[in-house]
Amino acid sequence: MSAPTSSEPTSTARPPAAAAATAPARRGGRLNAMLITGAVMVGVVVLICIVSFLWTPMSPVATDPIDRLQAGSAAHWLGTDGLGRDVTSQLIVGSRIPLLVGVVAVLIALLLGVPWGILAGMAGRPGQWCMRWNDIVQAFPPLLLAVVFAAVFGASTWSAMLALGIGFAPGFARVTRSGTIQVMSREYAVAARAAGRGPLFTAIHHVVPNIRSIVIVQATVTFALAVLSEAALSFLGLGTPAPTPSWGRMLQEAQAYIYNRPTLILWPGVAIAWTVLAFNLLGDGLRDQLDPRMKERR
Repeated sequence: MSAPTSSEPTSTARPPAAAAATAPARRGGRLNAMLITGAVMVGVVVLICIVSFLWTPMSPVATDPIDRLQAGSAAHWLGTDGLGRDVTSQLIVGSRIPLLVGVVAVLIALLLGVPWGILAGMAGRPGQWCMRWNDIVQAFPPLLLAVVFAAVFGASTWSAMLALGIGFAPGFARVTRSGTIQVMSREYAVAARAAGRGPLFTAIHHVVPNIRSIVIVQATVTFALAVLSEAALSFLGLGTPAPTPSWGRMLQEAQAYIYNRPTLILWPGVAIAWTVLAFNLLGDGLRDQLDPRMKERR
């Protein structure tokens, strides 16, 4: 007698293990897409900034009362503002200020916050007292600190960059200290101390390379905040002074024409939103790309 054959249908369902294995790949694809999108958007802003030093359709500061509040045309692609200045040229040249403020403010925050965070993370219990000073500075929002600097030193791009850099430094110190504490608990850091290596050697050869990713991510996110803060300061008249084109001041000047020429508010608002979104996407993409746990999943 022949053995009975099974008539049960063969299941085509994917095993749970296989499904779990393909899920990280999908997440990695989305993360890579976010990183690429942010990098492309940032590249557009940087390209426009470079072009502004080589070419603009017209002079961004030349006024023409006869052509004021003109709609878009072949001569003025995005029209003119209340003083007859070309809006396109102002937008192009105005891209310099956000990038300059972002770069300088982030560099100041890096130079102040990262060493302080490493020192606090390697000092053990005394490091907690170091962070109390960090908390005192962090109690003052960067934008409020910039307003104080503008009142004391006068409204300028440099006072805004200095204030924003100091205001953003506590954020770098906090994430740096957290990463340093994790590194100091690893076997290689313990072995370096057991071998008699000094704190400076440990910080340079072990701490800095291992916290580099979180510092880069913090820098990109802070860059976006610096761009938004500079626009807010210029809108309040406490940032970049006239006649230097600034997206924030373009918004402030366009308030008077919000009903008859609403596009004067639209274009600088889109430029600010694009730049902030670009660096936020870049920061989120870098965070997921550089996270060791995400690498292990992939």
